[in-house]
Amino acid sequence: MKLIRTIRLDPSDTFVFERAAEPGEWAVSGAFSFWNADAEKLEGKARSAFRSGFLGVESLGWSTLVQIVEARAADRAAVVEGLAQQLVARFGAPDLTTAGAAAEEEVAFAESLCNHPPDTLIAVHRASEDGAVREAFRTLHPRGERKPMRAFSFLEVEGEEQPGDEVDLVALAADRNAGSR
Repeated sequence: MKLIRTIRLDPSDTFVFERAAEPGEWAVSGAFSFWNADAEKLEGKARSAFRSGFLGVESLGWSTLVQIVEARAADRAAVVEGLAQQLVARFGAPDLTTAGAAAEEEVAFAESLCNHPPDTLIAVHRASEDGAVREAFRTLHPRGERKPMRAFSFLEVEGEEQPGDEVDLVALAADRNAGSR
């Protein structure tokens, strides 16, 4: 079986998101974390998380990319259990039974994204359309012979067209530095 883990190819997630996921965390889509937010009114780092983030299960931090990895049944069970605990503790789920069912659905959805070879990277573009959240996923993988992946070495993209949004990393870094003084 395969699941997804967060990956950080460069430090940009630490500037783009309020809380960046740690590299190597088990991940899920995370769209559920915006269930009570008006996506049209999100701004700044919250908007970035909504539009392009995968949720790290342990830290509840965000990652721009996830990597498909081989997993054992015990890993999957731990992800479901960990997410269920987070749903109760941080998202107000009424009990572990209810949260467990929701976590199972989230992990099953994440698992459904893994119909590509291990080490394939996945990116998400999320949008709100007529009150519903729409997610589009793209895969990134090296062209030709499989080699260890490095930042900026991806040559092929599968999925929907790249969104036209741009992120000003310099301005985000300046905002972050101003906030830490």
